[in-house]
Amino acid sequence: MAKMATLILEDGARFRGQLFGADVSVSGEVVFQTGMVGYPEALTDPSYRCQLLTLTYPLVGNYGVPKNEEGEFGLSKWFESSKIHAAALIIGELSESPSHWSSVKSLDLWLKEQGIPGLQGIDTRCLTKKIREKGTMLGKLVVDGSPEDSIPFDNPDQRNLVQEVSMKEPRVYNPNGNLRIMAVDCGIKHNQIRCLAQRGACVTVVPWDHPLDSTDFDGLFISNGPGDPQLCQATINNVRKVISVDRPKPLFGICLGHQLLSLVIGAKTYKMKYGNRGHNQPCIHNGTGRCFITSQNHGFAVDPKTLPQDWDVLFTNANDQTSEGIVHNAKPLFSVQFHPEHMAGPTDLVSLFDIFLDTVRDHKEGSATKTGKKKKFRPKKVLILGSGGLSIGQAGEFDYSGSQAIKALKEENIQTVLINPNIATVQTSKGLADKVYFLPITPEYVTQVIKNERPDGVLLTFGGQTALNCGVELTKLGVLEKYKVKVLGTPVASIEMTEDRKIFVEKMEEINEHVAPSEAALSVEQAVAAAERLGYPVLVRSAFALGGLGSGFANNKEELTALVTSAFAHTSQVLVDKSLKGWKEIEYEVVRDAYDNCVTVCNMENIDPLGIHTGESIVVAPSQTLNDHEYNMLRNTAIKVIRHLGIVGECNIQYALSPESEQYYIIEVNARLSRSSALASKATGYPLAYVAAKLGLGIPLPQLKNSVTNSTTANFEPSLDYCVVKVPRWDLSKFLRVSTKIGSSMKSVGEVMAIGRSFEEAFQKALRMVDENCVGFDHTIKPVSEKELQTPTDKRIFVLAAAFKAGYTVDQLYELTKIDRWFLHKMKNIADHERLLESYNQDESTMPPEVMRKAKQLGFSDKQIALLAVRKLRHDWAILPVVKQIDTVAAEWPAYTNYLYMTYHGTENDLAFKDQHVMVIGSGVYRIGSSVEFDWCAVGCITELRKMGYKTIMVNYNPETVSTDYDMCDRLYFDEISFEVVMDIYERENPEGVILSMGGQLPNNIAMSLHRQQCRILGTSPEFIDCAENRFKFSRMLDTIGISQPQWKELSDTEFCETVGYPCLVRPSYVLSGAAMNVAYSDSDLVKYLSNAVAVSKEHPVVISKFIQEAKEIDVDAVACEGVVMATAVSEHVENAGVHSGDATLVTPPQDLNQKTIDRIKMIVHAIGQELQVTGPFNLQLIAKDDQLKVIECNVRVSRSFPFVSKTLGVDLVALATQAIMREDVEPLARPVQHAHQVPQFSFSRLAGADVVLGVEMTSTGEVACFGENRYEAYLKAMLSTGFKIPKKNILLSIGSYKLLPTVQTLETLGYDLYASLGTADYYTEHGVKVTAVDWPFEEEDDSECPTKEKQRSIMNYLEENHFDLVVNLSMRNSGGRRLSSFVTKGYRTRRMAIDYSVPLIIDIKCTKLFVQVRRLVP
Repeated sequence: MAKMATLILEDGARFRGQLFGADVSVSGEVVFQTGMVGYPEALTDPSYRCQLLTLTYPLVGNYGVPKNEEGEFGLSKWFESSKIHAAALIIGELSESPSHWSSVKSLDLWLKEQGIPGLQGIDTRCLTKKIREKGTMLGKLVVDGSPEDSIPFDNPDQRNLVQEVSMKEPRVYNPNGNLRIMAVDCGIKHNQIRCLAQRGACVTVVPWDHPLDSTDFDGLFISNGPGDPQLCQATINNVRKVISVDRPKPLFGICLGHQLLSLVIGAKTYKMKYGNRGHNQPCIHNGTGRCFITSQNHGFAVDPKTLPQDWDVLFTNANDQTSEGIVHNAKPLFSVQFHPEHMAGPTDLVSLFDIFLDTVRDHKEGSATKTGKKKKFRPKKVLILGSGGLSIGQAGEFDYSGSQAIKALKEENIQTVLINPNIATVQTSKGLADKVYFLPITPEYVTQVIKNERPDGVLLTFGGQTALNCGVELTKLGVLEKYKVKVLGTPVASIEMTEDRKIFVEKMEEINEHVAPSEAALSVEQAVAAAERLGYPVLVRSAFALGGLGSGFANNKEELTALVTSAFAHTSQVLVDKSLKGWKEIEYEVVRDAYDNCVTVCNMENIDPLGIHTGESIVVAPSQTLNDHEYNMLRNTAIKVIRHLGIVGECNIQYALSPESEQYYIIEVNARLSRSSALASKATGYPLAYVAAKLGLGIPLPQLKNSVTNSTTANFEPSLDYCVVKVPRWDLSKFLRVSTKIGSSMKSVGEVMAIGRSFEEAFQKALRMVDENCVGFDHTIKPVSEKELQTPTDKRIFVLAAAFKAGYTVDQLYELTKIDRWFLHKMKNIADHERLLESYNQDESTMPPEVMRKAKQLGFSDKQIALLAVRKLRHDWAILPVVKQIDTVAAEWPAYTNYLYMTYHGTENDLAFKDQHVMVIGSGVYRIGSSVEFDWCAVGCITELRKMGYKTIMVNYNPETVSTDYDMCDRLYFDEISFEVVMDIYERENPEGVILSMGGQLPNNIAMSLHRQQCRILGTSPEFIDCAENRFKFSRMLDTIGISQPQWKELSDTEFCETVGYPCLVRPSYVLSGAAMNVAYSDSDLVKYLSNAVAVSKEHPVVISKFIQEAKEIDVDAVACEGVVMATAVSEHVENAGVHSGDATLVTPPQDLNQKTIDRIKMIVHAIGQELQVTGPFNLQLIAKDDQLKVIECNVRVSRSFPFVSKTLGVDLVALATQAIMREDVEPLARPVQHAHQVPQFSFSRLAGADVVLGVEMTSTGEVACFGENRYEAYLKAMLSTGFKIPKKNILLSIGSYKLLPTVQTLETLGYDLYASLGTADYYTEHGVKVTAVDWPFEEEDDSECPTKEKQRSIMNYLEENHFDLVVNLSMRNSGGRRLSSFVTKGYRTRRMAIDYSVPLIIDIKCTKLFVQVRRLVP
C-alpha cells in the first residue's frame, strides 16, 4: 500500500491522504489556486515559496512534466524558474500514467527528484472552504512514522522570503536590445523577462536590494515575489530615491511590485478576507469600463482610500471591488496587482508590457485610449423563434435555451412573443411567454405573426438551425426591414459568415488562422476534383445543415460519388475536407457583449477523436489532456475569432488539435446556442442562454451577476472542481435495417451528463444513466471485435471493456481507436479493479473496506459490486457518498447554490439538511418515447408545488432540460435516477415524500424497490403501480372487474396463438415506447420475439394477446384522487391501432366517436381508476372496433399526450394531478372546445438505411401540435411544422391493393399530375383516372419480353431528379409492424429514397385520406 501522511492545520483540523513525491515532512502556509491547468508553471513560481499549494481541480498530473529545455534568451521553455518553490502539493487525485507529447516524466517522479512531498486523496473542496475563511492558514504535512511535534508550525510571513528567492548577482538578458530595462528581482518569473525581451528590451535583472541609479536604465520594472511587502524596506527606500524626482523614468510593477510602489508613495496595504487565487479574476479598467480576465495569486491588497491625491486606481476587481492597479495622473508610473504575463492562465492584458515599453520609448503620456459610448436600443416587444418538433440533432436543449431567454427578457420588462409548434415544451406553457403561437416556423407564417404583433426585436439564435435558417430567409426577403424588426444579438451578416464555408475560410485567413483544408463544391464533378487535390480520405459535409446531416468519410472515388449525390438532395453546396481522423477534438463556448468584453465559459474535450460528430461523442469537461500552453493558445484564438466575426451573445468554436504537436485547425463556429451550450451551462453552472439574451439587449457583461454566487460578476470564466462526462444515447435498435456506425452525422436522440470528482466516477455514472439496464463499464455487453474498435459504432465503449478483459494493452487499443491514452488508462483502472472485486466473489466477508471504498470512488454501483447485502455493508463501514455543490468558482467564494451532485471522493457535505422538501423524480435521458413532454410534466409539478408553498427537490441528469435548470427548484440533484442513488438522497434529505408519476417510465420502474425500503411514495401506491405495469396482474384485474380486453395469456407455448388465430402481440412488462413489442404472424416469429421480450423484461412477466387489426385506437389522459376521477381528456388516433401511440397522429376532441362510446369510455376510466386507487395522473389506451371497446393498457403516470391535451383544453392536468397527490381540494372540470392536431416528428433522414414503417414500437423523436378552427386546418399547420412541404405538381402513388379511388379522384381534380407503380397504375387507369406508370429498374428482368421497357424512365431516375413533390407509399396489408423478411422490398427502396432525397412521404392510409381532405378544404 502507498505510504500515508497527514496535513494538520493550525486550528487542529486533520486531512489524511496518500503520500507521493518525496518522503519528507514540511510545514508552511497552506494556500489554494483554482486554475484548471498549469501545475508545472505554478510549482516553479517563486511567489509560492514555503507554501503548501492546494489545487482545487481534482485531477492533476494528466499531462506529465515536460523536459527542462532552454528556449529563447536562455530562459527555460516550460518552467517559471530553475526549481520548485512550493513546499508541498496537495491534490484530489494524481494521474498515474500521464499522456502528452511533451511529457518526459510523471509529476510524482519530478517531485521526488526535487525533494518535494505531495499528498493525494484529499477532499480539496473541504480544505479550500476552510482556508478561504482565513485567507491562508499555517499547516504541516507529517509523514506517517514521524512524531508530530518534531515538525513545528512555521510562519513564512515572518521571514524575508524575497531575500531567499532573489538572485545574488545581476544578469543581462537580450544584450542587443534597444531599450535598457532594469528589473528588480523580488522573485521574478521567466515569462516577465521574456515579455520584456521579446518586445526589444535589453533586460538587466538585479537583486532585490541592489542600489538603483536612474542613469543606468531607461525604465524600471519591479517583479512579483513571496511574503509580506513590509519586509522589503531596502527595495522601498531604493525605489523612493528614483521616483521622487521631477521627471522620473517610467516604472511598472507587478503583484508584489505593485504593493511596494504603493508603500513607496505612502499608501497602506491590508490582508484580505478572501485572497484572489485563480486564473479567472475579472478586472475592470477604470478609463473604459472594459473587463479583462486575469491570473492572480495574492492575499494582500492596497487600500485605495489611502492613495495620495495625484494617484488614481487603474483597475478594480469586478467581484470584490478591491483595487487591482494604480497609476500616476501625470508621471509615467503605474503598477498592477494581477499577472498580465502569467504562465498558467490567460494573458489578456499582456499588452501592458507594450504600453510600458512605449511609455519608456516616448517617455511621455498617451497610454490609455478613450472609447465613445454607444447609443442604446431597448426593444419593447421581442419575437422569439423556437425550434419546432424535436428531431435528432435538435432536441430539448432548445426548449431550455428558449425558456432561459424568455426569463431574461421578462426580468427586463420586455413583452415576449414566441412561435413554436412544439406543444410538449416548457417554453410554450402558460406563464412564460406573453403570447405563444403554435405555428410552423416558416417565413410565411412568421411574416403573418410579425404583421399582427409588430415586435421591434427578434431573437434567432435560441431555436437551433430551424430558427436560424428562417431568420436568414426573412432577412433576404426584406421582411424584417419592412416591419422595422431589429435582430438582437449576433447580426445576420455574422451568422452567414459562420454558415457559408467559403466566406468563413476567407474571414479566418484575414486574421491568420487556419481552417482544416477544404473546398466547396456545387456538383459531383467539382467534388471529385476537390478530393483528388486534397488527397483521400476526405470528409464530405453539406453546408447549412444541423448535426452533420448528409456527411461522411470517403476513402475513394466510388464512396465519394455516392455520398455527394445524396447530400445534394438536402443542399446546393457540399464541402470536401481533408481528413484529420485521429486528431483531438476540442470545443470552447464563448460569450461576448456589444462592448467587446469576451470570455470563454467552458472548454470540452471529446474522448473520441475527430471524425465523430460532437453530438455522437463522449465528451469531458474541462479538457483533461491539454497543457496550459495549448489550453490558453486555443482560448486566445477563440476570443480573437469571435471578435473578428462580430458575434454578440453566445457561440461555440470547435478545433482539431494534433496529438503530436501544437498544430491546430479551426473546424467551425456556431453562431447560435447549440446542444453543447446546454451541456456547458449545466457543466459549469453558467447560464449561457440567459446571459446571451441579456447581451442581445445591449447590456454590458460586467453588469450581469453570476446567478450562482449572487455576489460576483458574470464577466468571468468558471473554474470547476469536479469532472463532467457527457454520453449520448442512441435508440438504433428501434429501427429496421439501420446502420449502427457512428461518424460525422448525428444519430443520437439524447444525452446524459454525469458529475464526479474523478473521471472514472463520472464515466461509469454516465454509462448507467444512458441505459438503466447497464451496470457501468461492462465487458459482457459486446464481444471483442477489432473491426468495431476501428470503425466506431454506438456500442464501441463496451467493446473496449471487453478488450481490456481480453488482455489488450493500452497501446494496442490506442492504435485501434486513437482515443487518448489518458482516457484508456482510466478505463483500464476500472477493468483492473473489477478483476480484484471478482476475487472476493466466493466469500464477501473477506473483502477489506478499502477495496469497497475504492470501487465506489471508481464509480461502481452496488449492483456492479454484486454482493448480496452491499448496501447494508456500506452503511456498517460508513462508506457513504457526500453531497457537493457546483458553485462556478471552485469554492473561492461562498456560494448559496442548490446545484448538487454526489461523490465518494469527499469527507464532508457542502450543506445541511434541515428543511423538509418534496422530492420529484425527473425523466432521465431523452430517448424515443420519453422526451421533452415528460420534462414539461416534471417542471409543471415543481412549479405547482412551489405555488402551494412546499420546498422541492428535483433529481434528474439530462443537461438538455428545463427541469435541470437550478433556479426551477429549491435543490437540484444532478445525479442518477436509480434505486441506489434515489435512496441515498432520500436518507440524507428525509423528504416529506417522493413523487414518481411525473417522470415517465424510469421512476415507475424503481417504485417497488423504494417501497420495500419504507420510502414515502406520494400519489398512487407502488403496489397498484405494479398492478398496472405488470401485464399479468393487470390483465387478471381487468377480467375480475369485467372490463373487456383482447384475449390474453401469460407467456407459454404457441398453442394459445393457434386457438385465437394469428396475428398475436407479444408484450413485456415495465417498458416504455413499446420496447420489444412485436406482432407475430407465425410460430417462427413468435419464438423469436418471445426471446427478445424476455431479455428486455427479465424480472417481470411477458404476456401474449390477440392483435386486433383495423381498429381505432383511443387515448385517455386522466387525473384521479384516491380512486375518484377528477378530469379526463380523450384523444383519438388518425391511424389504425397497431401504430404506437407516440407515433400516431392525435386529434382532440375526438371526431369519429359517438356520445354512447364516449360515455362508455368514461365508465371504463372510472372503473379502472377506482380499482387501482389512483391518486395523481394516469393514462389509458383502448381500441374500438364494431362498437366494442377493449382496454389495451394503463400507465399510472403522466403520458406523452399530457402537454398536448392540457394546452388544448386549457386546463393544466399536471397542476391538477399535483394538487391531488398533495391531497389539496380539487374541483372537477368543464370543457372548452378547440381543434388540435398532434403530429409526430421523425428523424429518418439521419438514420442511414432505416426503414420508414410504423408499428407497435415507437420510432418518432418528437412531435408538434397546432390548433385550428377545424381539424383540417390544424392538421395542415402541424404537418408543415414537421418540415412537410405542400406538393405543387407531381405525386407518386405506390399503394398496392388499397382502394383509395375517391381520394385519388380528388387529387386529380385538384390538378396534380399522378404517377404510380405498375400495379397501382393499371387499377386506376381502368377507373378512368389519368396516371403515368413508372417502374423500378430491376436487373433480374429479362429484356427480351419487353423491348419497350428501356425507353421508360424509372422511379429511381425521377426521385434522383427531385421530380416528385410527394410520395404516397402504403406498405403491404397486414404487416402491422416489422416484417421479418430480410429481402429489400420495392416499397422499402421507394420510402428510403424519398427520405434520402428529402421528398415528403405519407405512409399511412388514414393520413392519406385526411391529407387529401385538407387539400380540398383548406385553400
